[in-house]
Amino acid sequence: MKTNYKSHYQVLIAGGGNAGISVAAQLLRKDSKLDLAIIEPSDKHYYQPAWTLVGGGDYDINDTVRNEADFIPKKATWIKDKVTKFDPDNNRVVIGNGDAITYDWLVVCIGIQLNWSAIKGLEGNLGKNGITSNYTFQTAPYTFECIKNFKGGKAIFTNPNTPIKCGGAPQKIMYLAADYFRKHGILDKADIHYYSGGAVIFGVKKYAETLNKVIQRYGIKTHYKHNLVEIRADRKEAVFETEQDGQKKYVVQSYDFIHVTPPQSAPDVIRNSPLAVPDSPGGWVDVDKHTLRHNRYKNVFGIGDNTSTPNAKTGAAIRKQAPILVENLYRSINGQEISAMYNGYGSCPLVTGYGKLVLAEFDYSNEPIETFPFDQGKERWTMYQLKKRILPWLYWNKILRGTA
Repeated sequence: MKTNYKSHYQVLIAGGGNAGISVAAQLLRKDSKLDLAIIEPSDKHYYQPAWTLVGGGDYDINDTVRNEADFIPKKATWIKDKVTKFDPDNNRVVIGNGDAITYDWLVVCIGIQLNWSAIKGLEGNLGKNGITSNYTFQTAPYTFECIKNFKGGKAIFTNPNTPIKCGGAPQKIMYLAADYFRKHGILDKADIHYYSGGAVIFGVKKYAETLNKVIQRYGIKTHYKHNLVEIRADRKEAVFETEQDGQKKYVVQSYDFIHVTPPQSAPDVIRNSPLAVPDSPGGWVDVDKHTLRHNRYKNVFGIGDNTSTPNAKTGAAIRKQAPILVENLYRSINGQEISAMYNGYGSCPLVTGYGKLVLAEFDYSNEPIETFPFDQGKERWTMYQLKKRILPWLYWNKILRGTA
């Protein structure tokens, strides 16, 4: 790994998360002579899928973080800064210190933006007074404090009306909380509510049927098309926006503790650039959903949570996207037609309690495409162990090394 950088690279990768490092590692395995750099400001690299289990008290938060430097491929250059401007018309990006770096080929994978400020009254109150979220390293452990200290009352779990990373996360922690209350004999004192900006519990019918039974088992009350817009921390009230007869209506609900999933979008640096889907509120990188090449800039590719692909934004999706992108980019570099196609594969390991998990796997058409030779629509202890023990090992040891 080199840290002294030049002003031009053959391949420039914006983002050093799961997608950026996986793509860099796989490209360099294909051709170690590629002149490649990764732009990434963070010192630390996080395994975020385990934060649900951290929130449920079944995983140590410190086991979800490593040093970024340990995973940047040795033959790549690490530009330790962030992209402040994408200028694809001139094949260049500008980084935080003002330097401009040009490229022959660009891969955009800077992840998703958590828009905490879109919920009035949330900033300054998150991580205290019963307001928590598994969507940050700092507050995921506080979720378990809230669950542990709950003696009864109203517990609210929210899901926004935007695409989010790990679409199942808002409900997974709810099931863990409910199971914790059951194990400690207070489920009958818990009034659990799920407020979702979406219209259904899950987009794939097979898995939704199982989840609706889980909801019944725990006595959870569901409210669809309700979007969290405000927290009144001093009064312990949450305000939701919904529609009735075509009119906006606001519902105020008190809580004893609330788990918040913030609305999400592409990062502003993409939203405000020519790379974004024109006139799109999400601002996602405008890529072909099968080839992952940009629809207008043919030397730009996108992967992961920041793209316009209409699939679940998960690490599992990145694992299937990476070899497709690498193949298509490598063929492009060599002047060949691109041919690899991504089918929209996404996976959501849906934790439904301690030692219980439904492994949802599906494609663009929301049809199940399952890995194992048994019915994955059922809750299984083995699949919980897959999430807790096998997938984190696979991530650190294989996926980031470009070998899985």
